[in-house]
Amino acid sequence: QQKRGALGSTALFGEMGVTAFPEKYNAQAHALLLFVALLPAAVHVPVNFNIVLSASLTVLVGCLRSVKPEGETHQMETMTSKDAMRFPFVGSAVLLSLFIAYKFLPKEWLNALLTIYFLGLGLLAISSSIHPVVEKWVPETIRSKEIGIKREISIPYLMPEPTKLLLTISELISVVLSIPLVLMYAIKKHWLANNVIAIAFSIQGIEFLSMGSVKIGTILLGGLFFYDIFWVFCTPVMVGVAKNIDAPIKLLFPRLLEIDADPDAAKPFSMLGLGDIVIPGIYVALLLRMDVSRGTQRSYFYTVFIGYVVGLATTILVMNLFDAAQPALLYIVPAILGCSYVPAWYKKELGFLFSYSEESASAIDGSKETKTEVEKKEE
Repeated sequence: QQKRGALGSTALFGEMGVTAFPEKYNAQAHALLLFVALLPAAVHVPVNFNIVLSASLTVLVGCLRSVKPEGETHQMETMTSKDAMRFPFVGSAVLLSLFIAYKFLPKEWLNALLTIYFLGLGLLAISSSIHPVVEKWVPETIRSKEIGIKREISIPYLMPEPTKLLLTISELISVVLSIPLVLMYAIKKHWLANNVIAIAFSIQGIEFLSMGSVKIGTILLGGLFFYDIFWVFCTPVMVGVAKNIDAPIKLLFPRLLEIDADPDAAKPFSMLGLGDIVIPGIYVALLLRMDVSRGTQRSYFYTVFIGYVVGLATTILVMNLFDAAQPALLYIVPAILGCSYVPAWYKKELGFLFSYSEESASAIDGSKETKTEVEKKEE
C-alpha cells in the first residue's frame, strides 16, 4: 500500500500484475492445486503423498505466476545480500520470542491475537490469489472501475505515506468471495480453511518476493540450512512453536477422514511449515524467470523443481524411518542447489549462474529494446 501511494489512483491489486505466463499451464496448475487441496475433505489421501503433492503444486503455481508477460506491471520485493545474511538471525530471534511467549503467557490469548492478525492478511492473500480468475468473468465495461476512498489518508505505522484506498470492481468481488473462507477459519479453525489461507500466503510470497540473484539465493539457503538443523535437532524450540501456534502458517494434512475420526478426540494431523514451501519456491521461481529471460528451454527450472520434489520426499522418508521431526531444509537445500549447480557445471555455465541477477538481466533487456527502437527510427 505504501508503494501504491506513489502511483496515484492505481488500484490495489492492479499494480501487482495478475496475468500469469504461460497461461495454459498456469490454469492447469491452478485447477490441479485446487483439486488436491479439496480432495482430502471427501476421500482419504495418503498423508505422505498429499504433503509432497500439495507443496510441489503450490511451488509450481507460485513460480508460474511470478513470470509476467512483456509490458505488464509487476513490482517485487527484492532481497539484498545483507538481508540474506541477516535473515537466519532475525528468524531465530522471532522463533525464540514465540517459544518464550507460549511458555509464559496463556496460549489462548496469543492464538486469539494471531487469529485477528491473520484474518486481514488472509483476506488479502486469498482475494489476490483468486483475482486473476475473477477478473476474467467481470464485464470489461465495469472491470476496472474504481471505488473507495479517493482522498489520500495515512495510518501511523501501517500507512505512513498518504494513500488512496481504491479497489476495482473485480478486486471488490474477489474480496467478497474470500470472506466466507476467512470467517470459516476464524469461527471453526477448520483445517481446510487453514490450508486455503496458507496456500494463498505461499503463492503470493513466491510470486512477489525475489532473491534478486542466484548468489543471494545461495547465501540465504545456506544460512537457513544451518538455521533449520540447529532449531530442530539441537533445541525443542521449533517443534514446540509448531505444535502450539494456531495460525495459517503451516499446512495441515488429516490422517483420517472427519467422518471416521472420533468427534470428541483431537484430529490427527501431519503438518508442513510454509517456510519449507516459500523459501525454496522463491529460489525455484528465480531460475524459471532466468530461463525465460534467456529465451531458452527451461532446463534449470525443470531440474531445480525436480530437486525440490526429491528433497521434500526425502524429508518425509527420513521422518517416517526414524519417527522423528526432521528439518526439511536439511534435505531440500542441497537438493535444489545441487540441481542448479551440477547442470551448470556440466554446461560450463557455473560463472554465469552464480553471477546472474535479475537487475542486470533487466538492464540488458532494456538496452536491447532501446537499440531496437533506434534502429527502427533510422530505417
